[in-house]
Amino acid sequence: MKLSQFKFKLPEELVALYPPHRAFKNEDGTVDRIYNRDQCRLMVLHRKSEKIELFKKDADGNDTEEYLTFRDIVNYFDEGDTFIFNDTKVFPARLYGTKEKTDAKIEVFLLRELNEELRLWDVLVEPARKIRIGNKLFFDGDGPMVAEVIDNTTSRGRTLRFLYDCDHDEFKHELYSLGEAPLPRYIVERRATEPDDMENFQTIFAKNEGAVTAPSTGLHFSKQLMKIMEIKGFNFAYLTVHCSLGCFDQIEVEDLSKHKMNSEQMVINADCCNIVNEAKARNSKICAVGVSVARATETSVGTDGLLKEYEGWTNKFLFPPYDFGLANSMIANFYHPESTMMMATAAFGGYDLTIEAYKLALKHKYQFGCFGDAILMLDD
Repeated sequence: MKLSQFKFKLPEELVALYPPHRAFKNEDGTVDRIYNRDQCRLMVLHRKSEKIELFKKDADGNDTEEYLTFRDIVNYFDEGDTFIFNDTKVFPARLYGTKEKTDAKIEVFLLRELNEELRLWDVLVEPARKIRIGNKLFFDGDGPMVAEVIDNTTSRGRTLRFLYDCDHDEFKHELYSLGEAPLPRYIVERRATEPDDMENFQTIFAKNEGAVTAPSTGLHFSKQLMKIMEIKGFNFAYLTVHCSLGCFDQIEVEDLSKHKMNSEQMVINADCCNIVNEAKARNSKICAVGVSVARATETSVGTDGLLKEYEGWTNKFLFPPYDFGLANSMIANFYHPESTMMMATAAFGGYDLTIEAYKLALKHKYQFGCFGDAILMLDD
């Protein structure tokens, strides 16, 4: 499979900058928004029959002119069917500081803590050309937060040692108070961050901290929708994949088999395995909610088709053709051209049918990206 097979023109107006919402303009010109996580549009792709649904049905089973919304997803599952969610928790990873002497503004993107005692962090800096070993960065806030550059790791990567004398919990609290939601670059280049972003860029079931970008498909699930799913008898299983920026890395090879994904840390515990494997035993639907879940389950599924406990890292790269060993349904967003997430979607839905779905999404002006519309892929 070739990179160029996933190329298409995505109009800028189809990139969602906010979650689904209703906007109200105030007299002073400001805008208030009421967000509705589960009210994005939903497209349904049927792998075997090769049918694609966009619209709600009337009493006679004919298409109406009303688009399916994400909340309609409950109509495609039965009691006992199981959804696998990624319960990673996003932390406020994007900070802004100033370089000593020059006062140049520097973006610092926290990736992961390397050493708790020494306050060492793996970060990305922008503009990187200005930041060298030995430089000090100063951050505004209630306390005197300072960081020293002690190593270069990649062209933009640095290791920082934060110079802050307090216990670790206080340090993390102060550090995170300086940060903001780590929205994707394609959003922050088009609008300023806002107070609601940290909540909107977090799933309602987020639990285990460690992600620097959200498992975006999970963002569509609201408390109300989860309650409806619970009443209908659906089962929920949770695993953890700490989503990194690797999914946004530009692929630089035409032959996809030569692309190497960055590794992400993941944990699948016994409870998750038991819930999923019981569903497998009774031939219920098993739905992977998002690309991160699909990558994790395909990393840990055994040759017997059962999910195994796992704690470690995965660099699984899903692209077509690929035979999935566990999930028989999957939910994804509509993603940017030539992205690894689009390729994973096509791996599950089938290349030709997925490309047809993307063409329909463009024609009907679906929204793309982490806050965009969703596609449900079923094995029927």
